[in-house]
Amino acid sequence: MSASPNNPATPRAILCYAKDLPNICSLAGLLAAMLGIYYAFLGNFSAAMIGLLWAVFFDWSDGIIARKMKGRTKEQGEFGAQLDSLIDIVSFGVFPAVILLSYGDFSPWYIPGAFVIVAIGVIRLSYFNVFGLVDKSTYWGLALDNNVIILAFLFLFEDLVSPAVFGPALYALLMALSALNVAPIKTPKFAGRWYYAITLYTLVLTLVYGWKLF
Repeated sequence: MSASPNNPATPRAILCYAKDLPNICSLAGLLAAMLGIYYAFLGNFSAAMIGLLWAVFFDWSDGIIARKMKGRTKEQGEFGAQLDSLIDIVSFGVFPAVILLSYGDFSPWYIPGAFVIVAIGVIRLSYFNVFGLVDKSTYWGLALDNNVIILAFLFLFEDLVSPAVFGPALYALLMALSALNVAPIKTPKFAGRWYYAITLYTLVLTLVYGWKLF
């Protein structure tokens, strides 16, 4: 491939970018999400929540690793940004939609909700990829990872109410969060010390859900 104004240098092989450490971290998050989706299909929501939590943790971690790495090329950074965004669609769009469908026993009544979750996720990420943050610490609308952080907390109370109550509550919560994802409101970007909070949150809830599995 020859150089041109739109393509100044010949890109390296595809997997050369995938093996970049922050991108490996992103792919670990994808693996966590895929395992969680698998268990959601089986109706094992405790195991699914563990996958959900670690998907969030790795999503937060990849950016921190990328910022601390020295000598990372512009191309690696651009590739990583696209990879992260596509994985977010799976982790924070498709995954919650599957949880909703599975909890609703794949009833047709839950299909519109699942579509809304994925569609809003795609719309929000497309907007973010074009326009980015309002400033260094502010988003327009609620970030998608906040949805699943709240969702993992909600499922702690699943055993306390009947499925006839929890199912509609889950549906309503996910629709409300989807509305907030694209609402014309400013929300803070959690970073810095919040990383330690999400790490602790992940570890504690992993232990709780792990205990519920046995």
